[in-house]
Amino acid sequence: MPFRPMTSAAALMLCAGMAQADYSLTILHTNDFHARFEPISKYDSGCSAEDNAAGECFGGTARLVSAIAEARQRSNNTVLFDGGDQFQGTLFYTYYKGRMAAEFMNKLGYDAMTVGNHEFDDGPEVLRGFMDAVEFPVLMSNADVSGEPQLAGVLKKSTVIERGGERLGLIGLTPQDTDELASPGPNITFTDPVDAVQAEVDRLTAEGVNKIIVLSHSGYGVDQRVAAETTGVDVIVGGHTNTYLSNTADNAEGPYPTMVNGTAIVSAYAYGKFLGELTVTFDDAGEMVQATGEPLIMDAAVPEDEGTVARIAELAQPLDEIRSRVVAETAEPIDGERGSCRAGECTMGNLVADAMLARVRDQGIQIAIQNGGGLRASIDEGEVTMGEVLTVLPFQNTLSTFHVSGAVMLAALENGLSQVEDGAGRFPQVAGMKFAYDPGAEPGARVISAEVMGADGWATLDPDKTYGVVSNNYVRNGGDGYAMFASEATNVYDFGPDLADVTAEFLAENAPYTPYLDGRIAAQ
Repeated sequence: MPFRPMTSAAALMLCAGMAQADYSLTILHTNDFHARFEPISKYDSGCSAEDNAAGECFGGTARLVSAIAEARQRSNNTVLFDGGDQFQGTLFYTYYKGRMAAEFMNKLGYDAMTVGNHEFDDGPEVLRGFMDAVEFPVLMSNADVSGEPQLAGVLKKSTVIERGGERLGLIGLTPQDTDELASPGPNITFTDPVDAVQAEVDRLTAEGVNKIIVLSHSGYGVDQRVAAETTGVDVIVGGHTNTYLSNTADNAEGPYPTMVNGTAIVSAYAYGKFLGELTVTFDDAGEMVQATGEPLIMDAAVPEDEGTVARIAELAQPLDEIRSRVVAETAEPIDGERGSCRAGECTMGNLVADAMLARVRDQGIQIAIQNGGGLRASIDEGEVTMGEVLTVLPFQNTLSTFHVSGAVMLAALENGLSQVEDGAGRFPQVAGMKFAYDPGAEPGARVISAEVMGADGWATLDPDKTYGVVSNNYVRNGGDGYAMFASEATNVYDFGPDLADVTAEFLAENAPYTPYLDGRIAAQ
């Protein structure tokens, strides 16, 4: 049956009892929350209490408590789902692992979630602990967990819940390459999402379930493929690619919902900045006949629940222990001053770029690029605490890996050098690469030479060759003028480990660390 707008005539038919079996359901949803229990800034990083009081912050669990309660009052038939990746992203996860997420998801009253790849960051054991603590099903259909003792018989592919007198079939999905993105261990085999979903749809349909929702942490592209290549799926609640869908926003990647093959696909960006709200209507045959909605922004207009604010503040107290933890030692001060790292090669830039490249070199990555403006402090000689590392790298950026041509890489260098005279934060700190430039030349024509380290030593950057690159997610998504990475990159993965954690681990592995300059950036 085709979609129809809810006209006044249709409403009259409802009143007359001609469509009395129609069933409406409001699906509230989040995805890629990444332990953002406290409010975030417009840059998706931490937001100070002062800025929050000034109305400049977004999200936070305390706002979600209020927004979800209000949404439930608007509808007499709601469910609350999560599209995965509750884990990882702030010190709250570092300290509490899945315990804090479980506490607040129970408080919010989630009905189900799918496993995201970051739910495997600390192995199946931590995921199992989270599953034991939550009061709702956690699902993943496209994997064989029978050989993993922590999850066998516990982590289900799908489930059925009842809401408003009807049965809803729920199916979970996680990225097929989770074994490369996280730490699921050797006992789990991940499989194709289309085949996995169709198998569960067929099984649920055979049980008489005719309303089926997929909770997918597989990304917007995969969600569209699943919708196109399966039958029987009514709604896909997405995640993984932090996709913002909207019918009103200019920066949306598609409409909310995105309709593919009769399936409504929704996603609500990330970090609790939005609460998705989709209302679907089914006829008496179980056919979805209407799907409407829009993500709700969790800005200052949404009040924070005071009890939740107080509980989060209580849970934040032990985090000072992490900040004071000694993670490494440095033989000399590491220079991260603004005047150094936005004007030329600096020792902090070398440290951070080297750390990024070391972490992902075995994935075929050759070049690291870090914006100088992302380096916010220096580190003194002697013991290095995690708090010091977080002061240098406070933005909760993650590692992003991708591929671009040498021509795109050259354009990126030109962008990074285009405002050096202004001390702009886009100045490129690099590893696996060296370049020379003329600061007096016209912007866009400042690079004199650029070379990349390969198996046979240094080689001139080839405009026609494809290079593997690592940066932070801010730069990869076009921050600091690096729009060419946002538009031209392929094989993109923006959700690697936290840059501060990677840097701290690199420091520890090389302790006592000796900062250095090696001429990789030369002004001529």
